[in-house]
Amino acid sequence: AEVIDLATLKPIDYDTVLESVRKTGRCVVVTEAARTASLASEISANIAEQALLSLLAPIERVTAWDTVTPMFRLEERYMPNAARVAAAARKVLEYQ
Repeated sequence: AEVIDLATLKPIDYDTVLESVRKTGRCVVVTEAARTASLASEISANIAEQALLSLLAPIERVTAWDTVTPMFRLEERYMPNAARVAAAARKVLEYQ
């Protein structure tokens, strides 16, 4: 398993992302943005275009829920958390 922390969003370091996907055959994209029309969607689309045949499991996205961002007291329920990230990682690792 590898963790890539993208330092910049423009330009996105697709070379590193694609190298990791080709090496591991798996990908979980985590972002605090909503699922629809997000950076996670863009990264997933790029992986599908450039390295689809390298994937051994579907790409998993762990994102905020597709709703309006709630007030700060509810933010904890809105954002991705460790349990959701771990569940997504298990899902791609156990995919047959």
